[in-house]
Amino acid sequence: MTTSVVSIVYVNDAPAAARFYGDLLGMSPSFETPGYITFDLGPGADLAVWSGQFEDLSPDVPRTSEVCLAINSGPDDINAIFKQWQAKGVTILHEPHDAGFGLTFLAADPDGNRIRVAPRG
Repeated sequence: MTTSVVSIVYVNDAPAAARFYGDLLGMSPSFETPGYITFDLGPGADLAVWSGQFEDLSPDVPRTSEVCLAINSGPDDINAIFKQWQAKGVTILHEPHDAGFGLTFLAADPDGNRIRVAPRG
């Protein structure tokens, strides 16, 4: 059995989505094809953006899952990331607030996919 997990996010334009995620994550893709691009997030974890699986994804369609970026630090760093993303014009769905697991906020990519920033549990 493999020990690698790939989280796939469906998008309209993989190269545009990769630029968006690369800017947020501060990293370059580790693998690229015209419609499928991955980021190596560390041992056993990758984030992939994949286009061409659905036509005309709309940000207005409710999403029932999210990519969670777990941060190895406290509320000050989560607030700093929030301010950085806000300054970049990232769509913020829920501003920083306390949840059962700590301070968190929720954003969306240009296709409406949810991105949560939260402390590592």
